[in-house]
Amino acid sequence: MLLSKLLGERFKEKPAEASMISHIFLLRGGYVRQVATGIYSLLPPAKRIVAKIEQIIREEMDNIDGQEVLFPVVMPAELWQESGRYESVGSELLRMKDRNGHSLLLGMTHEEASVHMARTEATSYTKFPFMIYQIQTKFRDEPRARGGLIRVREFTMKDAYSFHTTQEDLAEYYQQCHEAYEKIFRRAGFSNIVSVESDTGMMGGSLAHEFMLISEGGEDNLVLCPACQYRANVEVSAVKPSHTERPEGTPSLHHTPGMTTIEDLYEFFKIDKSQTLKAAVFAVEGQEKPIVVFLRGDYDVNEAKLRRVVGANVFPYAGNEEDDLCFGFIGPHGLETSARVFFDASLMGENDLVSGANQKDYHYTGINVTKECLGKSFPEEFYDLAKARQGDPCPACGHTTDLRRGIEMGNIFQLGRKYTESMDMTYVDSDGQRRHPIMGCYGIGVGRMLAGAIEEHHDDYGPIWPISIAPWQIHICSLGAGKSPEVGEAARSIYDKLSARYEVLLDDRDVTAGVAFADADLLGVPLRVIVGKRGLDKGEIELVRRDKSVRVMVPLENLEAEIDAQMKALWEELGS
Repeated sequence: MLLSKLLGERFKEKPAEASMISHIFLLRGGYVRQVATGIYSLLPPAKRIVAKIEQIIREEMDNIDGQEVLFPVVMPAELWQESGRYESVGSELLRMKDRNGHSLLLGMTHEEASVHMARTEATSYTKFPFMIYQIQTKFRDEPRARGGLIRVREFTMKDAYSFHTTQEDLAEYYQQCHEAYEKIFRRAGFSNIVSVESDTGMMGGSLAHEFMLISEGGEDNLVLCPACQYRANVEVSAVKPSHTERPEGTPSLHHTPGMTTIEDLYEFFKIDKSQTLKAAVFAVEGQEKPIVVFLRGDYDVNEAKLRRVVGANVFPYAGNEEDDLCFGFIGPHGLETSARVFFDASLMGENDLVSGANQKDYHYTGINVTKECLGKSFPEEFYDLAKARQGDPCPACGHTTDLRRGIEMGNIFQLGRKYTESMDMTYVDSDGQRRHPIMGCYGIGVGRMLAGAIEEHHDDYGPIWPISIAPWQIHICSLGAGKSPEVGEAARSIYDKLSARYEVLLDDRDVTAGVAFADADLLGVPLRVIVGKRGLDKGEIELVRRDKSVRVMVPLENLEAEIDAQMKALWEELGS
C-alpha cells in the first residue's frame, strides 16, 4: 500500500471530544470517524486490524467445533416476546415498526435468534452438543456512549451459543470456551487481560465470567487477590470485612442537630467510620414499599447484589410524605416500619455502634446489632450486600486484595434453560422423552479489542500494534525522495521485494522526516525501514522497531535477512 493513496488523514492535535488514549489515537491516526453519537465508520487501517482480529476469533471458535452462521440484525418483536425480553429490557433495545405496522427491533444480542434457528434444526439428542457463532453488527441504544469504540451504540461482536443435554456437558464446554478466549487474547497480543467472575445481568443464567483488560480508563471495578488468584467483578465479589472486637455498649440517645451523614457522625463522636451504622433506602421496581439496608458506615451498598437478593431492579429512594421512615436518622433500634429490612454481613458481631434514632436530630450510641436489633423486629439473617473496597481481606484466603479498574473485552455465560424453556425449544432424548436443552453464551467485542489493544500497547506518540493484528507488518519511510531520486528508487525496490512475503506500507510522499515519522508513529506498524540519502550513500538502511527496542543500520545486501530475523523475533515474542 502506498501511503500517498491511503484514505484517512492524520493530525497532531488532541481531539477535544476524546479523553481515553485509544479514542485519541483512533481519531488522530485516521482509523475511525464519528458519524453520530456512539456510531463510527472504520477507515482502511482499522478495517485491516478488525479483519485480523475476526480471523483469530474464527480460528479459535472453529478449533472448539463452532459452526459459523449469520443471524439477522432486524428481528420481529415476536421472538423477543417469546423469551419475555421484549418487555423486560429497557430503552436500550431499539424498537420500531415497518410500513405494515409490524413491530421490529434491532438486535443487541441474539439468544432468541439462535434458539429460533436451533429449535428447527436440532430436534434429536443425536445432534447435541453443538455450538453456533456469528460475527455480526449489533445495536444497543447506549445512554452514555463514551471512549470512542469502548462504549458505542452500534458495534461488531462475535457471539456464540452452545446447546447441551446435560449440565455436566455444558460445564465442560464452558471451560473449553474459557481456554479458547485466553488463546484469542494472547494471539491478539494482550497480556493484561484477566478472567473474573461476574454478574449474569439481563442475560440470566447461573454462572458468568468477564475477560477484563486492566486499565485505569475502565468503568468496571475488579477485586484481585495476588496470593490465591481470586478474581471477581465488584458486582459479585464476596465481602468479608476485617472486624474489630469491641465490648457491648449501652444504647444512649444523643442530640445531633442536622447531622445526616456518616462524616458528620464520626467527626462529632470522634470515632472511626467502621463504628457507625448507616441506612440506605431503595425503591423496588413493581413494588409500592421501599426497602432499607443497614450496613457498617465504612461500606456502601452494591446494587447488583441487592438486585439478586430482592429479585427485581432497585434504585435509590428519596422518600415521600407517606413514609414511616425518618430520613437522615434511620436506625434499627426501635425502628417501626412497613418497609422490608436487610442487614449486611459487615454488621455481623458488631457492638457499640452509632446509628440513627428514628427521630429527627437524634442518634444512638452503644448499639449492639445482634442484641438490640436481630431477633426482635427483624429476622436473624445477614446478607452480603456491600461493595468491595481497596485492601479488603480476600474472601477466599484472607490476603489483602487489590481493587483495579478494567475494560470488558468479552464474556461467557452458563444460561441454563432460560431461553429454551421460554421459547419451547425441545429435542427427543434417547428415552423418547421431549426435553429442553441447556445453553451457554459467549461474546467478544471486536471493536473493543481494537481499542483495547491501543490502551495496552502505546507510547506518547501513538499505538504500538502487536504483529498479529497490525494493519501492516512493515512501514518503509522514504526520506528526501523529492530531492534524491535514488532514495525513491531504492525504497520502491525494497517495497516490491518485501511485498511478495509481507504486508508493506510505503510512505512515498515528499514530506519532511518529522512528518513521516509522526505519521509512522500514529500508524504503529511493528517494523520500520528507513531509506535516506546519508545511509544509502554508505550502502546502509536503518531498521527500527515501533517500540524503539531495536534500532540498527543494516548493509543493503543483508536487509532482507535482517528483516526476516526481526519478523521472526516479533512473532516469537508474541507467542511468549
